[in-house]
Amino acid sequence: MPSRPRLTPAVADIRRAVRALLPERGTVLVALSGGPDSLALAAAVAFEAPRAGLAAGAVIVDHGLQAGSDAVAARAAEQAAALGLAPVRVERVPVGADGGPEAAARDARYAALERVARAESAAAVLLGHTLDDQAETVLLGLARGSGAASLQGMAPIAGLWRRPLLGIRRATTAQACADAGIEPWHDPHNDDPAYARVRVRSSVLPLLETELGPGVAEALARTAEHLREDNAALDAFAEEVAEDLADHAEAGLTLPVPALAANPPALRQRLVRLAVRSEFGLSLSRAQTLEVCRLVTDWHGQAGVDLPGVRVVRRGALLHFEAREED
Repeated sequence: MPSRPRLTPAVADIRRAVRALLPERGTVLVALSGGPDSLALAAAVAFEAPRAGLAAGAVIVDHGLQAGSDAVAARAAEQAAALGLAPVRVERVPVGADGGPEAAARDARYAALERVARAESAAAVLLGHTLDDQAETVLLGLARGSGAASLQGMAPIAGLWRRPLLGIRRATTAQACADAGIEPWHDPHNDDPAYARVRVRSSVLPLLETELGPGVAEALARTAEHLREDNAALDAFAEEVAEDLADHAEAGLTLPVPALAANPPALRQRLVRLAVRSEFGLSLSRAQTLEVCRLVTDWHGQAGVDLPGVRVVRRGALLHFEAREED
């Protein structure tokens, strides 16, 4: 049997956060890297899941990007088993190059986690992202100018994925590991300034805390939460409006120009994005969305807008969204 760590404030905080986000039934899996965040999460899940009547296992994804990564994965698997988690799966994945090394590794990792979750019929996969990760995500989104969708950061629940630790600081997970007597692995990539996120973590956030006072990370996380709430409300409203406005046809759909023009830009743009995503499965960038909206607000008889697999044209008082053959 795994030993029971003493109930310190750090351990209690993480257990409480996990308890609040466990599903009602089924199996849960912890995405375990062996680092302090995911290891503290694994320990809390191992304690809380059985008390909630849930089975709990772990998935360790070995990207094979560092020498000795197989040994790191094996050690994390041993720690998971010692905590009482079962099943424990180690997945070795190939990492491509699309989008850069970070994005490619992330895509490979999530694909592996989803594959194992399906195989185990898991109700949820728990991820170890902390409040610090959320603050870094918001700052990176702000620097890229990528809008509210990026600034709202990571959601606590998004389909299969659950992030119980978004309200927990990174220092708390490290303390919980120390209190539980489990030694985490420290990824050298987390100290490599070649990565923008590492520079935000090691330089930008500390500078903001120095110049603006403590609490910057918490404020950024609150901002993300507020934006998620606002975005969800606007999206829900856009779906209601779209049901009334959209007219589906064999070749696509139409939206009435006067109704689009009467709505504020934020709602008009959402209606356009929703139409294209729901009918054609395409997510539009802001630039693409604005080009389509110019057919509503700044139309002088110009030709339509060609999107990947979709053509948008204005004919009189209707905006037509039609499938097209790629060149």
